[in-house]
Amino acid sequence: MTAASAGPGLGDPGSGDVPPPSPAEFRRALGMFATGVTVVTGLDDGEPVGFACQSFASVSLEPPLVLFCADHKGRAWPRIRTSGRFCVNVLGEEQVDVCARFGSSNGDKFAGLAWDLSRWGTPALRDVLLRVHGEVREVHVAGDHDVVIGLVRELEPVHPEQRPMLFFRGRFGVYHDDPATALGPNLWGWGDHWG
Repeated sequence: MTAASAGPGLGDPGSGDVPPPSPAEFRRALGMFATGVTVVTGLDDGEPVGFACQSFASVSLEPPLVLFCADHKGRAWPRIRTSGRFCVNVLGEEQVDVCARFGSSNGDKFAGLAWDLSRWGTPALRDVLLRVHGEVREVHVAGDHDVVIGLVRELEPVHPEQRPMLFFRGRFGVYHDDPATALGPNLWGWGDHWG
């Protein structure tokens, strides 16, 4: 497409006249895309680790591949990467406390939390919709995050009848009648440092 056919006001896409969006603008705009919420867990030297993650998707059916994104500065992701195995725990809409726990950069995420050790040697959270057990296959650096491609070893539906946790415009759920769905200033939000 040429600048002439791009439409009025669009200019030359290679001109650099338009500054890139600020982090705040980027977060606000991408917040309009509703996402599911997961917790990616792993075991390193016998210690469970994990982080909240919105950037999770299927990649391929054959072989079965998924991806998730993790912040370079996170504490949990480097340890999961070292172990080579992970479990993506898909949260239900009632698991706001679990999300807040793993979205925070403070404290022991597993203190007082009931979980099980999967057959793959990863922490499996209870009462989630689905667990996706996998192995790290590829890691691609993308800005301040890693894009992780994982080979799926097992799919474990736990409570598939439950409704999923959704994150939309800085809140849980798509409809915001309940002020309790709003995230406080100390909880995580899209683009915060996870991992």
